[in-house]
Amino acid sequence: MRLVILGPPGAGKGTQAKKVAAHFGIPAISTGDIFRQNVTDGTPLGKQVEEIMKSGKYVPDEVTNEMVRNRLLEEDAAVGFLLDGYPRTAAQVDELDSMIATSSTKLDAVLELTVDMDEVVDRLLKRAEIEGRPDDTEDVIRHRLEVYTEQTAPLVHIYSDRNLLLRVDGMGDISDVTSRLLAACDDFAA
Repeated sequence: MRLVILGPPGAGKGTQAKKVAAHFGIPAISTGDIFRQNVTDGTPLGKQVEEIMKSGKYVPDEVTNEMVRNRLLEEDAAVGFLLDGYPRTAAQVDELDSMIATSSTKLDAVLELTVDMDEVVDRLLKRAEIEGRPDDTEDVIRHRLEVYTEQTAPLVHIYSDRNLLLRVDGMGDISDVTSRLLAACDDFAA
C-alpha cells in the first residue's frame, strides 16, 4: 500500500499513521518527526528548519522534497509507505507524483481525517503541556491551522478529483478512528 494521510495539525495523523502503517506492514513516514529529530540532534537540516517550525510556517518545498525523496528510496519503503505531513502543497503533490512515477508505482489512497477545529486547538494545547512542545502556543497553533487551510486543504480537491480521497471522521476514541480508517481502506481496495 502507498498511502498519504491528510488533516490539520492535531487531527491525530501521527497516531493513526503508525497504526494504519503497522496494519499494512509498511513504514509510517512523518516529515514532522524527521524535522524534530534533526532539530534535537542539531544537524544542519535541524538548524535550518528550527526557526521556521517555531513560527508555524512550512519548511521550504526544496528541503522537504529532497528529504522525502531520500526516505522513499530506503529499502523498507519499496513495498509501500504511509506519508504523514507530505505532501502539504500542490507543488509537493507534483513532486510526489514524479517520485512515485520513477518507481513505476502509484498512490493507492489518500486518507483525510476530518475534525472540529476548536477541538484541534484544545488537543494541541494539551499536547504542548504534556510533551513540552515550544511550537504549540495558541497563536502558533491558530497560524498553523490558517496555513493548513490556505496551502494544504486544496490537496483534498486534487486527490478527490483523482478518485483517491477517503474522508474519515477523526473525532472520538483513537481505536474507533483507527477502525474507521482501516474499514475505509478495505472498502476502497475492494
